Parts: sequence; structure tokens; C-alpha cells
Amino acid sequence: MEFAFDATFFAFVGLVLFLALVVYLKVPGMLARSLDDRADQIRNELAEAKRLREEAQHLLAEYQRKRKEAEAEAAHIVAAAEREAEMLTTEAKKKTEEFVANRTALSEQKIKQAEVEAMKAVRSAAVDLAIAAAETVLAKQADAKVQSELFGNAVGQVKTRLN
Repeated sequence: MEFAFDATFFAFVGLVLFLALVVYLKVPGMLARSLDDRADQIRNELAEAKRLREEAQHLLAEYQRKRKEAEAEAAHIVAAAEREAEMLTTEAKKKTEEFVANRTALSEQKIKQAEVEAMKAVRSAAVDLAIAAAETVLAKQADAKVQSELFGNAVGQVKTRLN
């Protein structure tokens, strides 16, 4: 049997030498170590991602709690504002009613005072008219002596009323 050294044989020998060199240089161990390091790195990244996810969930829960508290606080503030607005409205209505009542009473008082003054003016005018008419009648019918007596009586009556 003849053994020929052809290109296939040299390729096979080159491959065997290459694999021997790879084993001698501990390339499979380095590859295994590299793969293990990469696996550890991926595990660490997954653990970090899990920790970050849990932290994010914790923060989300805290922010949701704070949002609910803020909503409750806002509702409380709105309710207090509504109560205060209602109270102010009631107070303003009451003060307006009191103001209107005071103004009405003041107007009624002014009207009564005007009526009294009008009555006094009418009486005064009636008295002046009656006096003028009496003077005219008396002047026509009475002489000087009667006029003097009437004047004296009138002055006496006025003095007694004033005292």
C-alpha cells in the first residue's frame, strides 16, 4: 500500500498540529473561563436588573401612595373651600338682608319725618291762613277797643301755653 502525501494529508496534519497547539496553549480552558466570566457577568446584570426593577416598583408604589395622599388632601382642601364659600355666601346674604332692613327702616323713618314736617307745614299754613282770615274779619267788624282786647287775650293765652 502506498501512502501518498497529498494535500489532504497535509491539511489533516496541519489540523492535528493546530488542535495540539490549541490544547497545549490551554485555549479550551480560556474559552471555558471566558464563557463562565460572560455567564457570571450576565447573571450579575440580571440580578442588577431585578434589583432595579424591585426598586422601581417600590418607587412606583410610593409615588402612587403620595398621589393618593395628594388627591385626598386636594379633596379636603376643596371641601374646606366649599364650606368656607358657603359660609361666606350665607354671611354676605345675612349682611345684605340686614343692610336692606336698615335702609328700609331708615327710609321709613325719613318718610315719617317728612310726613310730620309736611303736617306741621300744612298746619302752619292753615294757622297763618286762619289768622289772616280772622284779621280780615275782625278788622272789618271790630273797632280799635275790641281789637286791643282780643290782642291782649291772645298774648295772654300764648304766655300761659309757653309756661
